[in-house]
Amino acid sequence: MTGAPQPAGNRWADLGPRIASAVVMVAVGGAAVWFGGWALAGLAVAVTGLMTWELSRMTAGEGYDASILLGVLAACVLALNLWVPAAWPLALLLLPSLIGVMAARRDSAIFAAYAMVIVLTGLCTVILRQSVGLEAVLCIVLTVVASDVAGYFAGRSLGGPKFWPKVSPKKTWSGTVAGWLAAALVGAGFWAAGHGAPGLMLALPLIAFAGQMGDIAESAIKRRAGVKDASNLIPGHGGLMDRFDALAFAVIAATLIQPFFPFLPFVRG
Repeated sequence: MTGAPQPAGNRWADLGPRIASAVVMVAVGGAAVWFGGWALAGLAVAVTGLMTWELSRMTAGEGYDASILLGVLAACVLALNLWVPAAWPLALLLLPSLIGVMAARRDSAIFAAYAMVIVLTGLCTVILRQSVGLEAVLCIVLTVVASDVAGYFAGRSLGGPKFWPKVSPKKTWSGTVAGWLAAALVGAGFWAAGHGAPGLMLALPLIAFAGQMGDIAESAIKRRAGVKDASNLIPGHGGLMDRFDALAFAVIAATLIQPFFPFLPFVRG
């Protein structure tokens, strides 16, 4: 199955808003990651709350919409885990998922699983920054951004067979593979700069693939909800879930594979 090329006038219609919004996101997110500490923790708490709100709205059923309350709950749960020096707040990470499925909701299991992913993403991002430094988060973010940008331009320019048309109609194999190649180039760049070993060029495509699966998972949720974007919070990009879906899965994947890939630049021997 091949995808028909988009009309020239429409192919890049959203490029301007995407670039402007991306500049703002990079500036805010980059500053938070650079300074770490309270700046990154505060941003993670805010993004976690807003993403949970978006997820709840997309999966809400008939009756009272508790999306705002669930967003606040998720933000508070993450804040407790980040700022209370104890182990007991870890148990509270399940609260947004458990309380969210008590309300009338479509796809309760999907909500519970993805709500947990959202909270864990915020927690893992801050932990990586605090425990192993700026380089950890920078490596993951650059991998996701490079994969997304390469996939966007390759998919729009080359087109070709769809990667998973029933779930994500716009994603092509050309864009997917371009994303892997871009991630490998990021790995080559870190290696050339003296950070990590050549195996980094194999590890980062795995992280990029996890990010692509995060993008597809969020696309599936949107299709089931019958919406184009998670929200309209970000001009040209939709909602926060539309932008951080890939990063969410990539951060969790990097955290899971970290002990098994000693050549990653953020694993200190």
